Amino acid sequence: MHVPFCIHRCGYCDFTVIAGRDDLIPDYLRCLEQELQTKLGVPHPVETLFIGGGTPSHLPCADLQRLLDLLQNWLPLAPGGEFSVECNPDGLTDERIDVLRRHGVNRVSLGVQSFDTGELSVLERRHTPEEVAERVRQLRETGISSISLDLIFAVPGQSLVQWERTLQAALSLSPDHLSTYGLTYERGTAFWSRRRMQTLIPVPESVEREMYALAMTLLPEQGYEQYELSNFAAPGFRCRHNQVYWQAQPYWGFGPGAAEFVMGERRLNHRAVTTWLERVRTGQSPVQECETIDADLAAREAVMLGLRQIEGLSLGEFAGRHGHTVRDLSPESYDRFLRQGFLMVSDGQLRLTWEGRFLADSVVAEFL
Repeated sequence: MHVPFCIHRCGYCDFTVIAGRDDLIPDYLRCLEQELQTKLGVPHPVETLFIGGGTPSHLPCADLQRLLDLLQNWLPLAPGGEFSVECNPDGLTDERIDVLRRHGVNRVSLGVQSFDTGELSVLERRHTPEEVAERVRQLRETGISSISLDLIFAVPGQSLVQWERTLQAALSLSPDHLSTYGLTYERGTAFWSRRRMQTLIPVPESVEREMYALAMTLLPEQGYEQYELSNFAAPGFRCRHNQVYWQAQPYWGFGPGAAEFVMGERRLNHRAVTTWLERVRTGQSPVQECETIDADLAAREAVMLGLRQIEGLSLGEFAGRHGHTVRDLSPESYDRFLRQGFLMVSDGQLRLTWEGRFLADSVVAEFL
């Protein structure tokens, strides 16, 4: 479920976001209800729900409650299901937290990014490190059973020492889950333009590599299992919803810019919020792109998704499902990556090695 509203679009953000247009929230909720009704027809129980953004916690309490009421009606959560909501530390009031709790939200992902005030300023984030600690305390007291913190490394001007301080500060709050992402400069963002004009200087690749290596070393030492390239979890706290994506299972998507994978088709809604609103309001399909996943693409994407997971993919299961081996997709690349030590086979699982994780995108690209 994509909620596009934000108080401010951060310079690195490439998501479907609209800032300063809270006047569209009532129309968004009406259209969201219409999309749910048109697509589903009747309520469908689900195993996982994930509300992302944008900033879902930016919605005024009455609108947040209406959104969650819609989900309870159309997508009731099965017993034992996982219900995640992305929130920013600033603006996450006691009242909003109570609304989340009363509607069955049991997992909150906080967009922390950094515990360094200078880095937060570079990233155009509005909260303080002290607010993060306070929000975690409030969430715990309210009874939210799972808390995840999102962090960004390779922030311009950031040193390895500063990154370690952010990791240690995060660990001091005992989160259940941590996501660590290297800063990227996506075309069309303000950071992309500033990089081209050299008013924003990226961290050297060698330092970025050290930062990623530090996270992969320090977090497991503190009891967090790395189960995906960017994700670490305390025992029993893997993000079940994200695993749906990585295991190529079907999922619905609602709202502007939302993606879904149903019945072998991948569909993407219009990213422009006003276009999505207009199309839903006038009874047109909000879908902008639709792609049928044929057997060859399904096999190649299975490799991409499997290699994102630290456990890798089962060669036997892959061959049984797709009728050929992983090596058949790109024999030269397969052999070369094994020889170079970027891929390994162990107990029937093909996975990236430690060195391979630093080059994951390049390795996967050759199979795609």
